[in-house]
Amino acid sequence: MIFRINSGKVLKSKWIKFPECFLRRISVGCHNINEREITPGTKKTIESHWRERISRGEYKDDTKREKHYILSMFPYPSGNLHMGHVRVYTISDAMARFYRMCGKEVLHPMGWDAFGLPAENAARQRGIPAEEWTERNIKTMKDQLMRLGCSFDWTREIATCHPDYYKWTQWLFLKLYREGLTYQREALVNWDPVDETVLANEQVDADGCSWRSGAKVEKRLLKQWFIRTTRYAKELLEGLDNPLLQDWKDIIDIQKHWIGECDGYSFDLEVVSKRSGLKPVLSTINLWHSHPEVMKKVSFVGITKNHPLAKDSEDLLVKNPFTDQEIPLVITDDDKFPPKCDAYLGISKEFPVDVSDRSEILRKAQELGIGGFPVNSKLRDWLISRQRSWGTPIPIVHCSSCGAVPIPEDQLPVTLSDLQEGKVFCPKCQNPEAQREKDTMDTFVDSSWYFLRYLDPRNDQQIFRKDLSLKTMPVDLYIGGKEHAELHLYYARFMNHFLHSHGLVPHPEPFRRLLVQGMVMGRSFRIKGSGKYIPESEVDIIDEKKNKAVKKATGDPVVVTWEKMSKSKLNGVDPEDVIDELGIDTTRLVILGDVAPFSHRNWSRGTFPGLINWQRRLWLTVHDFCQLKRDAQAGKILKKEEKFAEEEAKLKDSRNYHVSRTTLNFRHSHYLSVAISKMQGFTNSIRRAPQYVVQCGSEYQRALATQIVMLAPLAPHFASELWVRFVEVAEKSSDNTFAWDKDVLEQQWPEVDSDFQLELVAKVNGLELASVKILRSKLDEMTREEAAEVALKQPKIIKFIGSKKVLDTVVEFFPGLEIRANVIVERSQKKKKEKVDPETG
Repeated sequence: MIFRINSGKVLKSKWIKFPECFLRRISVGCHNINEREITPGTKKTIESHWRERISRGEYKDDTKREKHYILSMFPYPSGNLHMGHVRVYTISDAMARFYRMCGKEVLHPMGWDAFGLPAENAARQRGIPAEEWTERNIKTMKDQLMRLGCSFDWTREIATCHPDYYKWTQWLFLKLYREGLTYQREALVNWDPVDETVLANEQVDADGCSWRSGAKVEKRLLKQWFIRTTRYAKELLEGLDNPLLQDWKDIIDIQKHWIGECDGYSFDLEVVSKRSGLKPVLSTINLWHSHPEVMKKVSFVGITKNHPLAKDSEDLLVKNPFTDQEIPLVITDDDKFPPKCDAYLGISKEFPVDVSDRSEILRKAQELGIGGFPVNSKLRDWLISRQRSWGTPIPIVHCSSCGAVPIPEDQLPVTLSDLQEGKVFCPKCQNPEAQREKDTMDTFVDSSWYFLRYLDPRNDQQIFRKDLSLKTMPVDLYIGGKEHAELHLYYARFMNHFLHSHGLVPHPEPFRRLLVQGMVMGRSFRIKGSGKYIPESEVDIIDEKKNKAVKKATGDPVVVTWEKMSKSKLNGVDPEDVIDELGIDTTRLVILGDVAPFSHRNWSRGTFPGLINWQRRLWLTVHDFCQLKRDAQAGKILKKEEKFAEEEAKLKDSRNYHVSRTTLNFRHSHYLSVAISKMQGFTNSIRRAPQYVVQCGSEYQRALATQIVMLAPLAPHFASELWVRFVEVAEKSSDNTFAWDKDVLEQQWPEVDSDFQLELVAKVNGLELASVKILRSKLDEMTREEAAEVALKQPKIIKFIGSKKVLDTVVEFFPGLEIRANVIVERSQKKKKEKVDPETG
């Protein structure tokens, strides 16, 4: 087939023959754009042209390619994206596109954490149903995410408020119930008087205030549902040392601190009354001890004067199932209470510890379902009851004859409309006067397993197919904010450990790698003294560097700080405004550039020009290359000079170097800001090439193609347009590295040449002291022992170690990129100040 390629100038038109396959596969760019300088209008035209073509992200279950599961925490549908959303989903999209280009079958789903108090309150204020409010917000946010160019697999979209989702949350509840891991009990709970609901201990801050309303929390005695998360405390603690976990960094410490050392055992013992007619306010009391064998020697239970049972303590007894005795309650102010406990096991006198009793006591406690598992004294079971209507109904019916009765699985879901029923039949005895449980579940229950529903979201017969779970789990990269590193992560790990114990998932840990992104911070302005926030439009900046400013109208001094974006602080930025001004891909580059994903991002216009100018230089580079290649096709070939080979060699070296560093920062360190910086340096190298190399150099063509391909995950619309323009004039027969008949996002991620020298980086106690250049072909074949031997032979390493004892040599492989050998030696008493590797920390 013959095609006419028009360069934009009538006299430069040229008839060129392309293979049929090329014409079938590659997309057509915006041929009506021919200017050398790119404008904001041009960017919008490009993004509009490519939007539909580049937004697909469907995952194929039956693929033979290696899977890679990239998950970003699903959002609460508040109605509008904020800059924090833009950051996390741009990061996840860039990583998803990168791994697709690396040949992986990438699962990159999206859904909505749709239940919860904010939606209920917002809907009530507007006089509309919570469901209507939520669905409207989901549509708005979905449209915004699609505009952002994110390649989610929308065929797997879920919302926790839909019955086809919460049916399976209820199924999980019942599965836990049958195992004795959900139970209902009276408890002194945290009551939010503003939101009128119970809060878990984790939802109350250090000042005793609600995490959401800010109200001072009250204590109330209510009958509540719990999930016995303490059953898996030890497994969850030990799981944090699982070698499967990578890049968890300080999140491991946060999780370990939350769980605590499992240095004792807890027991739930029954409380009974000595007086007829007196019903204890609590039917059980939780007791913890580091030596469970004392259960055979206990003579009383000590409680604080503020304990709920303190008022009737003289008329109450605690049943000890291990001795069949009833022991008294004693109010005491002594110091024998374990940390965070308001009761303890009292021993009247010293006794010898008989460890042989331990296994018997623990076995019996577990059989009775009253505890007996290793746990820290401060860790409590998960209180999941919420007195709200916009949540997952608890699938329980209360019968006067049978007590709490679970709903049969074939009658799930119990819908929100079902909760409006008065009386229902008891599933066990058919008593027509039974009552449905009116409490709903904490939204953390919904989000404790959502990553598993993505595997099989349309299955109405199973929670998910086991074969899909075994193939796809664990999640390879989980991206989200640090605010969820404690509670959500703990509950998700618990649920996955539970499902793993039943063989439904392949690993106890659900998430392999974490990328915990920092917040997007806005500059706020407060009048000094009063602390009143004012908008930036009312401020005169006197000294930008020193943050000196005054209020325009009065001259009053203004305090300038960087804070989390908030409407109340008048420092928020609307993503729609940013995209309208900069364009989608520039917004993506700005949110990813300059600052590593893990760090807080100060949203400053001062960072815009560098990235906008980079886009401009890339556009100019491709435009000029196309123009010179068309001139060459028309017979105007510039003469190759003597330095041609030398310039080409420089480009080859630059390409290999920048591919290795960019890939390292994508695949291993996740420093996307450094990857962008490396690519900007690569663009500078390409633009330094002389005209005759641009026009005739095969290495130049390969370098420019590589640059566009590496840009694609970050700026997919822009890179797609650059690629089709580049491909129109590229000499395809001279280079089979690229799939010339495919779009840029279908290209294979560039690799370092086998004859390029990569580094073996040698360190001592984390301090880099030497590096050795080795051919990639040899480096790839090196064993850990060989790498360690090379590192130990370096003169600087030998000199630094001196007479110190070598304890170990830890070798890290970054395939096709480099090897790092870290020699661990005994440290001297006086520690040397060591430099920190900016890419590894």
